[in-house]
Amino acid sequence: MIDIKFLRENPELVKENIKKKFQEHKLCLVDEVIELDKKNRETKLKGDELRSSRNTLSNQIGLLMREGKKNEASKIKEEVQKINEALVENEKLEEYYENETKNRMMKIPNILHESVPIGKDDSQNVEVQKYGDPFIPSYEIPYHTDIMEKVSGIDLDAARRVAGQGFYYLIGNIARLHSAVLSYARDFMINKGFTYCIPPYMIRSDVVTGVMSFEEMDAMMYKIEGEDLYLIGTSEHSMIGKFKGQILKKSELPYNMTSYSPCFRKEKGAHGIEERGVYRIHQFEKQEMIVVCEPEESYDWYEKMWTYTVELFRSMDIPVRTLECCSGDLADLKSKSVDVEAWSPRQKAYFEVGSCSNLTDAQSRRLGIRIKGEKGNYFAHTLNNTVVAPPRMLIALLENNYNEDGSISIPKVLQPYMGGLEKIEPQKRT
Repeated sequence: MIDIKFLRENPELVKENIKKKFQEHKLCLVDEVIELDKKNRETKLKGDELRSSRNTLSNQIGLLMREGKKNEASKIKEEVQKINEALVENEKLEEYYENETKNRMMKIPNILHESVPIGKDDSQNVEVQKYGDPFIPSYEIPYHTDIMEKVSGIDLDAARRVAGQGFYYLIGNIARLHSAVLSYARDFMINKGFTYCIPPYMIRSDVVTGVMSFEEMDAMMYKIEGEDLYLIGTSEHSMIGKFKGQILKKSELPYNMTSYSPCFRKEKGAHGIEERGVYRIHQFEKQEMIVVCEPEESYDWYEKMWTYTVELFRSMDIPVRTLECCSGDLADLKSKSVDVEAWSPRQKAYFEVGSCSNLTDAQSRRLGIRIKGEKGNYFAHTLNNTVVAPPRMLIALLENNYNEDGSISIPKVLQPYMGGLEKIEPQKRT
């Protein structure tokens, strides 16, 4: 959510920003907010005038009562009563205008960073840099679930019987490899100076609307029936929510934390759920990183955060590239975002494995996360980035370490988490 004062003073700039995101249907919101905000301020002024009049008359009543002029005091009491009734109606109007203004403000996208490329969707994202040399082996690499099945590492049929489409059983060394990746990612981030945290896996609706747009909420979140609780789609939601309504001390900033959680997503929309694979599913696990910091430090942190993901993947010899997300591909609260994509030798292409975003003060305004300053309190900046999200990570790891004999080489950095195991061998079928 942007600053209403900024919108009031720069309506055309806000409209231009909406156009850059190809959301022309939201242009009317700017004029509506300006009109509602004007009425709200007028109503507040009227409320102040009514309260001032009431105070003046109340003082007169006290004076008249001391002088024994009860009849005159009674007449003024009637005026005070009328003012009280008018105040009740005025306060209802104030609440109405505030709510209507806020509802519209929460639909207006955050101001894009000036460096964001303009484009309608992810097909117009811009490649920034490649890390590592992509390779294509002389032998064929099977589909990732076929690789897992060869080592008795996955059971999709049983998962469909138990939970339906979009779920999986990981088994044996594949399940162990999945956990090894998460454990390695956890320690990797701790060594970068991040504090490890396991957050709540459910959050209230006021936190959900604080961390994401209504469109994202509808497409992603699972609601717990009969309760004001939602299953998280990523631990960033509950991690940023941790600071809701807080006034932070400058001396304790930045808060840089890495968190583990299972994640639950509807995956509603154009992409849908895969029938065979585990790339787009309803349930997965993830290591995340978040930063809450001073506004002037947020873009320094942004650059650091995505490089950590690149470094993590390269430590496992997985080639990656970074893509600058274009304006139309950015969620409404994001000011700037970069995707990290891993090389798929089977597809001979890259695919997304993580995303780093600077949301500036958009989440902080919604959640009331402020920093105590010498000249008054101000809103913090928030950022988030995927450290690693198995099983997508497993796809990249399996394809880039698949051998012609069907075995899977385990990267050296993961071997300590696998009890020293260097290879996962295919299982002989009886």
